[in-house]
Amino acid sequence: MLKNVLLVQATKLLFCHAIPLFSLSSLIDDLSLKVHNSPMVAGVIGATGYAGAELVRLLSGHPKVDKLALSSVSFEGEQIQDIYPNFLGRVKGSLLKAEEVIAASDVVFSALPHAVGEPFAAACSERKIHYVDLSADFRFDDDEDVYSAWYGKNYQFPELHKKSIYGLPELNRQKIKELSAAGSVIIGNPGCYPTGGSLGAFPALAKGLYGEGAIIIDAASGVSGGGREPSRSFHYPECADSLAPYKVASHRHSPEIARNLSAMTAKGGAVPQLIFTPHLAPMNRGILSTIYIPLSEQWRITRDNNVMPPSKEIEAKAGEIREIYADFYKDEPFVRVLPQGVIAATNRVRQSNYCDISVHLDINGSTLIVATAIDNMVKGAAGQAIQNMNILFGFDEKSGLSAIPMLF
Repeated sequence: MLKNVLLVQATKLLFCHAIPLFSLSSLIDDLSLKVHNSPMVAGVIGATGYAGAELVRLLSGHPKVDKLALSSVSFEGEQIQDIYPNFLGRVKGSLLKAEEVIAASDVVFSALPHAVGEPFAAACSERKIHYVDLSADFRFDDDEDVYSAWYGKNYQFPELHKKSIYGLPELNRQKIKELSAAGSVIIGNPGCYPTGGSLGAFPALAKGLYGEGAIIIDAASGVSGGGREPSRSFHYPECADSLAPYKVASHRHSPEIARNLSAMTAKGGAVPQLIFTPHLAPMNRGILSTIYIPLSEQWRITRDNNVMPPSKEIEAKAGEIREIYADFYKDEPFVRVLPQGVIAATNRVRQSNYCDISVHLDINGSTLIVATAIDNMVKGAAGQAIQNMNILFGFDEKSGLSAIPMLF
């Protein structure tokens, strides 16, 4: 009976595929097997939003993904290549219902709005397949109070949150591996601002460089961060040739960043207060975060109210801290600590899964200044989700994500 149901679902899979094609009969026979021994089908729910479309673009070139199963409530039954002509000749076919995608997939990515995807996570958990959620629904573990306070919704399936994991690989890679070894996993893919801001502060917190006082993060995002639905704020005449802060002291990524800073702080260390201000920048892609971290007494060079250029002592101390950052991230495939004289910039990570980090010291020698650059659609969304998939299945973490960034 189950095989007949799956055959009906699979008949609809002629629509979306990544070369090479596999026969429908072998697909049905293999659906219950381990992914390593069968053609892998990756499902994307919400495939026509910006993050969903980026998932489709990256997954279509992933060496371990043989087929794609795609859904969209807004464009159900339509052809993905008619909505995104860049997929012509590479990804083709009709968009299905989410339930059909789940029935046919070995792993499911959800690129839906917040507070929508929990029923699909429950369905994937029932089918014992991995589920990677790009919304905020699973970023707070079982802390429903914080989630509901910021997102205005309660958990629909509280029991799912007790076994989900926050999917920042640089923080939780080992936990993700342990959970995947035990069965299917629900991953809360991190937000874009929390990714760049947290990675820039992590070594300072873990290695005792942070002293006391607020950590300040000023971050500027490209317009694609606002999603595909048009609004006045993202209307070209409103945002072109202009840079402005928004949601000052009230952005919903604030508690996520604060949780990360707490988790990243060395045992026994003081958990920092966070001041986070996002800005809208007149560019399509990218997030540049500038992070101000008060240094501990051990690392401070006291030159209060200095107005002279940085001394050789300060430059040497900045170099020492840069080496700590480089050593901390030396085994991370997608974090690049830049050499002295190179400052993080969004154009050098465009369409890549990299997070570039440059390390600086203020002229008084008391505050660490860290700049990070990511592509908000890749490391800030779809690319990081695929990085998590690679970890879940034991693939090379760089699989499908190894392209050199586009500089221009």
